[in-house]
Amino acid sequence: MSVLPSWRSGPTRAALLGFLEAAEDVPVAERVAYFDNDGTLWCERPTYVQYDFFVDELHRRVADDRTVAERPEFAAVLAGDPARIAEVGLPRIAVALADLFAGLTPEEFTERVRDFAGRTRHPVLGHDLRRMRYLPMLELIDELRRREFTVGIVTGGGADFLRAISTDLYGVPPELVVGTLIEHELGRTDAGAPELRRTARLVGGANEGPAKVTNIQTQLGRRPLLAAGNSAGDADMLDWALAGPGPGLALLVDHDDAVRELAYASESATLADTESITAVAARRGWTVASMATDWEMVFPAGQRS
Repeated sequence: MSVLPSWRSGPTRAALLGFLEAAEDVPVAERVAYFDNDGTLWCERPTYVQYDFFVDELHRRVADDRTVAERPEFAAVLAGDPARIAEVGLPRIAVALADLFAGLTPEEFTERVRDFAGRTRHPVLGHDLRRMRYLPMLELIDELRRREFTVGIVTGGGADFLRAISTDLYGVPPELVVGTLIEHELGRTDAGAPELRRTARLVGGANEGPAKVTNIQTQLGRRPLLAAGNSAGDADMLDWALAGPGPGLALLVDHDDAVRELAYASESATLADTESITAVAARRGWTVASMATDWEMVFPAGQRS
């Protein structure tokens, strides 16, 4: 079987193969690769999967208690009005949605995520969650592992959300997922046993931009040779991979295929973009993976290729 079979011949595939060959001279302990998730490993449009998870829970709560819909943040979300959401403010809405899960144990939250993951469908493409993953990126992860790389995910989304499903979707264990963190409180059960419960408070800020690099260091402690992303929120992580002492690769996924996925200019959810991310890539020497040009197939078999 050929290496990276869903990657078409061209400069991008050549850059990947050249990197993989060069990395053979690096000690195994230093072979590390980190991937962003939303828009890099799976679909992020028209809405983030985790946002859909929050909204799904909101609808369930409203079905049980209509007064929940009266909270301004929830009313804006349920109305689906971008102007109204902007007026309330995304940070305030994000905290309100996180509050839906406050008080759950980590195990209860994981169960909710897995239940949602098993029944959700992409609103445009109709794919289930496993078929929203990008086949060429899965092949790249498999090839890196074959070459004894440690592969982790560094996401702007919630760490606990992705940790619940990362092993099943990507073979990445929870301890190799870095993301935006929710604070937990330690209490005691009636029997006196220690018990963790979620709050709606963030530990630090969103895991975007410089935070991705600093959180990699504090939580994982290993610098990547390869980093992959798709927006300004990944830029610092991509630069960090290129700035290392050994062979490095910064891979940017460009969503330019309106036929097989969705064509759009990737933007960070939390950072102000002053330049298109593809222009940044050209200026900083990143390798760009064009969905339209470089990928023979976008999704696993059984759906639109």
